[in-house]
Amino acid sequence: MVRCFLIHTVCPVSALPAGESRVLYSRVFGPDEAVLSEQQRQLSPEERRLLQKEKVAVVARQVRSAVSLSREASGRMLVETVPGDETLALQDADSGVVRLRAGDPFTKEMSALWLGVQSLGFTLVCESHENLLLAEGTLRNLSRHCLEHLHMLGQGSEVLLKSNRIDVLISRLLPHGQLLFLNHRFAQSLEKEVVAYMAK
Repeated sequence: MVRCFLIHTVCPVSALPAGESRVLYSRVFGPDEAVLSEQQRQLSPEERRLLQKEKVAVVARQVRSAVSLSREASGRMLVETVPGDETLALQDADSGVVRLRAGDPFTKEMSALWLGVQSLGFTLVCESHENLLLAEGTLRNLSRHCLEHLHMLGQGSEVLLKSNRIDVLISRLLPHGQLLFLNHRFAQSLEKEVVAYMAK
């Protein structure tokens, strides 16, 4: 099962301290860990929400660090893509997996698959036993739709204002945090459905 999907910054942002990442969108699936944990049952809903927000921020920081290391190691220059070249940007995206140890930040060990597309990071946090190839395909598919239909790259793109459209994408491509095995016919019908919705 997928625990969360997030979109965050992976490049320095002037308003943030060095090494920090701004979470632009997050969606958490499954039972709230605070409900499952004995010591956190007494927390108010607001405290649980803040705890969840902090866990997502920890994941974003770890992925941002992994993206920076990957880019330094490859030595490639980051080239800004003009609107309309989202497919090209996705092909040049850095990608990888970060293992999140138990307790840092989730109670169980997790795997965070990430794609670094220019200044944006797309991250899928999965339970450690999940099929990572299937998760990577889902992450690339989600990222492609976000980039192509919501035009998230370039000046003036506001991810925060597009959260309802991202929610619809996730409900189709990652229902309730479950990875889907897609045969060719089902993948095509899902693709048509998503394209029709995004064209509205």
